[in-house]
Parts: sequence; structure tokens; C-alpha cells
Amino acid sequence: MTDPTDPDEEATLLAAFANGDHAAAAALTERLTPRAFGLAYRLTGDRAEAEDIAQEAMVRLWRMAPDWEPGKAKVSTWVYRVVTNLCLDHKRRRKGRDGALEDAPEPLDEAPSVPEQMQDKARSAALQWALDQMPDRQRLAVVLRHLQDLPNPRIAEVMEISVEAVESLTARGKRTLTQLLRDRKGELGYEDD
Repeated sequence: MTDPTDPDEEATLLAAFANGDHAAAAALTERLTPRAFGLAYRLTGDRAEAEDIAQEAMVRLWRMAPDWEPGKAKVSTWVYRVVTNLCLDHKRRRKGRDGALEDAPEPLDEAPSVPEQMQDKARSAALQWALDQMPDRQRLAVVLRHLQDLPNPRIAEVMEISVEAVESLTARGKRTLTQLLRDRKGELGYEDD
């Protein structure tokens, strides 16, 4: 009966795998994966991460199997070293993520500031007040053109008038709005506009 922890047998199994023996790979996987997982789990404290690390260590073992030099190192020792390095990398990445988060500058808040929000509300209320003062047809033409961004031909269809009449109504509506809001420019933050 063979010793399941015999390092020479591990090297023999690895060499057999390198030559295409899949049963040797299964035997070596069955022998080394639990040990790789156990070490990784003790070093990371994270079951999912330990599983990933053990799997990565075995994948690396299979990749380097054709280049394995018997007698240079024990297969299990090599796997333990790979697991240890992967765990250290994991710890550095986690620390880097944690540290990076703490050291990261605050994200820019693209939302308007409170004073800007208040200014926008005041402007919106003033515009609504002025629109309420306008004749109905002028108000409709201005709202459709400048607030709904409809083109003049579409507005003409909606209002059942000519394009020229739309142009006239929107021009008169803009003049009416300007006149109604003229005395409120400073209050609404439009002194320089």
C-alpha cells in the first residue's frame, strides 16, 4: 500500500499527468486540494476566497507539470508556496482596496448646490407666474416652442394655425415674458444676463 503523503508519489503522479494520465491528475487533486484549501482558509479566513486560491494553485500546478523537475522540490511544498503567495496577494489587494477607499477623494457631487436649487425653484416659480399672466395663445406657443422644444411646423399643427402665426405668437410671447420679468432680474440672479 502506498503512503498518501509520500512526496515521491506526488512527483510520480505529476509526471504521469504531464504525460496525459488523467487518473493521476484526479489522484493528485484529491490529495492536494484539501490541503491547499485548508492553508488558504487559515490564511484568509474567507471560505470563498480560500476555494478560489486552492483552485488557482492547482491550475498553476497543471500548467507547470510538463516543466516539473523531480528532486528539485516536493510537489506539496510547491503548492503550499503558491497558496501562500496567492494569499499574500489577496491580502495586499484587499488592503489596497480598503486603503484606496479611505484615501480616495470625495466624489464630485454633480447635483446643484442648495443655493442653486433654491435659485432654480425661484426661477421656475417666477416663470410659471409670468406664463400665468400671458394670453392663452401666446403662453401655448411659448411653452410648446421653448419648454417642449417642438419645431414651429409641429406647433402650427397642434394649434391649427400657420407657421407664420406661430412665429408671431412666440415672438410676442417672449416680449411679454421679458416685460413681466424685467423687474425681477436681480432677484432671480440674472443681473448680468
